[in-house]
Amino acid sequence: MKAIRVHAPGGPEKLLYEDAPVPAPAPGQARVRVHAAGLNFIDIYHRTGLYKLPLPFTPGVEAAGVVDAVGAGVAGLSPGDRVAYAMNVGAYAEYALADARQLVPLPAEIDFPLAAAVMLQGMTAHYLAFSTFALKPGQTALVHAAAGGVGLLLIQIVKRIGAKVIGTTGNAAKAALAREAGADHVILYSEQDFEAEVKRITGGAGVDVVYDSVGRTTFEKGLNCLKPRGTMVLYGQSSGVVPPFDLNLLNTKGSLYVTRPALGHYLAAEGELRRRAGDILKWVAARELRIRIDRRFPLQEAAEAHRLLESRQTAGKVLLIP
Repeated sequence: MKAIRVHAPGGPEKLLYEDAPVPAPAPGQARVRVHAAGLNFIDIYHRTGLYKLPLPFTPGVEAAGVVDAVGAGVAGLSPGDRVAYAMNVGAYAEYALADARQLVPLPAEIDFPLAAAVMLQGMTAHYLAFSTFALKPGQTALVHAAAGGVGLLLIQIVKRIGAKVIGTTGNAAKAALAREAGADHVILYSEQDFEAEVKRITGGAGVDVVYDSVGRTTFEKGLNCLKPRGTMVLYGQSSGVVPPFDLNLLNTKGSLYVTRPALGHYLAAEGELRRRAGDILKWVAARELRIRIDRRFPLQEAAEAHRLLESRQTAGKVLLIP
């Protein structure tokens, strides 16, 4: 089969399109013929070595396709089943292995690209809004990177709950997408000071929660946007790692909370994965949750796809198609 392999950490040029053996499923695993793989920032962290994986490896943690073979002890799955998954490394390939318990059956209304576009980012938006900070109707959230893959989904879910959304984006085109998704207010951070704008919009009160996937360039001002006892949810670091800071700042700024969650910890309890994925896929099938696919690249153009994602010029999901 063809696969993308990383033999040493580094830039996009380290993503090599190579021949690789078709993997055999171990007990408890299934092999999936990949029809579409989703790109996520965690793939960049794996490629650069920020999040270390044993070398060499095939990147990609999200895909949709058809079960091709199952390992010993797997029940409830058969070759030919349409499935999707997230959080199994190895998706940038024609065939990939996944833990059978993490494979989610696809409704007939959802095609493979759509499924690969929503699994990881959809479940991320779900846990952020329902679990990390359980939003209530009438509360206000600040969503950074509001036109990104998670951002557009998070806006829709926050509005579904009945809360208000202030989004930040880098340009007018992205701002229009955030408004289409339901954002009540959109701030162009390239032209406006988002801290000052949040205070203006909220009459100086601040927001209940900041959902921040950007990191270094937004974190400190994001703390200043919070109400007393508000929560900073730092779930990514596309601009770089947040430097160490004095925890006493959380006291002086109003007894704030800061958390650095990861999706895997919100899928660990029995039934969590099926519940979160079930909600997301049900809403997508019913057209109650809109998915924007920005670009689709052939598998062999994975390096170019990474360059695009890393440039933060995307609005929505980027896919690789084997």
